[in-house]
Amino acid sequence: MFTPNSHDVRRFFCEVQRKRLAGEPFTPIEALAADWVAEHPEYHDELADAEAAVARRYDVEQGRTNPFLHLSMHLSITEQVSIDQPHGIRQAVELLAARRGSLHEAHHEVMECLGEMVWTSQRTGLPPDGHAYLDAVRRRATR
Repeated sequence: MFTPNSHDVRRFFCEVQRKRLAGEPFTPIEALAADWVAEHPEYHDELADAEAAVARRYDVEQGRTNPFLHLSMHLSITEQVSIDQPHGIRQAVELLAARRGSLHEAHHEVMECLGEMVWTSQRTGLPPDGHAYLDAVRRRATR
């Protein structure tokens, strides 16, 4: 199983941005990532230099958004929807996107649910609760 570390993830997104700007072909996963990179021009400067990106710190206390975490969450949600795992996430995200009029905005709401699930798992020491995550997304999609 592929388990990238934070440096691998940062280099991956920087390489996607480099290829995007150069008009080079992508692997399938890079093509998905490139779509989300394109949706976030506010991150393009940070993606321009892989070595600086690897060295950079994103401390919550400083109020800095980690673009690599954000883009990774978009990519994770895209993959979840593509394989419908947890079962029902595809329908919930599609409904949320239709209600919000934007897949991008829907993803940002799903990120909050995903982040809550991960935080709860880390805090309690229990495995991530996919059912609670899906329920949280469904609640957002139906309100």
